[in-house]
Amino acid sequence: MNDSTPRTLWITGGGSGMGRAIARVAAGNGWAVAVSGRRREVLDEVVEEIAADGGTALAVPLDVRDSAAVAGAARTVVERFGGLDALVLAAGQNTPQRRWDDQSITEFEEIVGTNLTAVAATVDAALPALREEGGTVVAISSYAGWSLQPGAGVAYSASKTAVSSLMRTLNLQEAAHGVRACHLCPGDVATDFLDQRPNVPDAAARSKMLTPQDIARTVSFVLESPAHVRIDELVISPVSQA
Repeated sequence: MNDSTPRTLWITGGGSGMGRAIARVAAGNGWAVAVSGRRREVLDEVVEEIAADGGTALAVPLDVRDSAAVAGAARTVVERFGGLDALVLAAGQNTPQRRWDDQSITEFEEIVGTNLTAVAATVDAALPALREEGGTVVAISSYAGWSLQPGAGVAYSASKTAVSSLMRTLNLQEAAHGVRACHLCPGDVATDFLDQRPNVPDAAARSKMLTPQDIARTVSFVLESPAHVRIDELVISPVSQA
């Protein structure tokens, strides 16, 4: 891309929570943003909000567990934007049934499919374009992907821990193309994702947590770092994090 072309960012899980906040902040910093997720209506809301603020955005609906749809979405983003400078992977899934004695293997596979396999499929689909630009990948993982959190769940903990390995191999193997990846591990964040907990936190508990905007500013720090700087792993947590 030439200097007059906006930097381009694709966000999975971009319709709500952290993904939505990341999209808004990135667009405010001049990025052209593509947002993906399963719900077209919320993606359109994000696009409209960004457009109202003078930014550029594109809704690309998909289920990240459908690898063919992911590959098609990557082609759409690159064709519409003329390239891809960065990828943020913010789609995630968990369940209230988190223990060996109450989990379902069907749900286990769905969680791993969303949190791990879809991450690999999306990176794989985006990687040719990212190589051309010396692009950046940020995987929104979890505090449970950095430190064992028994309450996070069997499937969730396993999948998020494995994301660390994906990002490390990406850094080791793609550095020659200028590609850099960050394993971002947030602690408690006050989003609707908390509704998937066995005991849903109340308003008082949520008031002490990180906000989606905190995560968006953190992602912006990674994306805006100079090309020779790689932030391999970053842990961010509220002061109250146990």
